[in-house]
Amino acid sequence: MQTEDQYVETRPAFGAWLLKQRDRGDWVEGIADAARADRTFPRDGDTEAVRKRLREMGADGDAFAALEDAELDWMSY
Repeated sequence: MQTEDQYVETRPAFGAWLLKQRDRGDWVEGIADAARADRTFPRDGDTEAVRKRLREMGADGDAFAALEDAELDWMSY
């Protein structure tokens, strides 16, 4: 007997999802561009890993606001 869980798609890691965000025309695109340029960006990281990386890089409040917007989009993905 098969279960329904077998047909449920898993959400990609937040870091991987963020790296794919292009041509959005919003703040999320800006942090995605910065993430793609960052060799130590946590590609397979969750939102907390990305938040930690932003803190390490000295990101401003706008970047954290964009991250919150991105997290909401990712959760609805």
